[in-house]
Amino acid sequence: MKIEIWSDYACPFCYIGEKRLEKALAEVKSDKIEVEFKSFELDPTASNKVVSSTVDRFAQKYNLSKEDAAKRIEAISIMGQREGIDFKYSSTRYTNTFDSLRLTKLAQQKNHNEIITKLFDAYFTKNLELSDRKVLKKIAVECGIDENEVDDLLNSDKFAAEVRADENEAAMLGIHGVPYFLINGKYALSGAQPIEVIKEAIEDILSKEDFDDLNGMTCGPNGCRFEN
Repeated sequence: MKIEIWSDYACPFCYIGEKRLEKALAEVKSDKIEVEFKSFELDPTASNKVVSSTVDRFAQKYNLSKEDAAKRIEAISIMGQREGIDFKYSSTRYTNTFDSLRLTKLAQQKNHNEIITKLFDAYFTKNLELSDRKVLKKIAVECGIDENEVDDLLNSDKFAAEVRADENEAAMLGIHGVPYFLINGKYALSGAQPIEVIKEAIEDILSKEDFDDLNGMTCGPNGCRFEN
């Protein structure tokens, strides 16, 4: 079985969805499952510098008061905390994620998949800027990637085509929000589904490939959809 996940590190539901998938896979306990992280930038035009606070950006995007925006952000943080994440959404430092997605391609090529959780943690727990190359280099080296390879990547356009290919594939598949899980190239799970739903879907497909597409909470270029 192969599970492809379209995701962006600035997406709160992507981190929650990734954590829930991890827990579901632990319960399934199969060694026949391959997971591949695929790129989906929520905002390819995002600045490399922080230009606004999370609350201000949230309020503007969803036409909310700052008070209501803060409440909604806190509700999402609580969702993450329930999954065991030290989720600090309100103080995230939103910047461009393209380099972090390129770095993920390099890491996956070398089977250093732990970088995915580390990058999510850097953004949502440590509130670091994922456009900061010093941050990216430190995380990559911690994962065992040679620092010269990281420098080479960050000072070039390596893996840019691969990131764009993921995004083009998402467009062809009609993917408008993330996280988006594609199982065996034909079964879709959209959004941060409950652990039980993910587990049941995986077990059903492993046994007979009998599964209907499901939709949950996602984030897209135009914002997040909060209802199940």
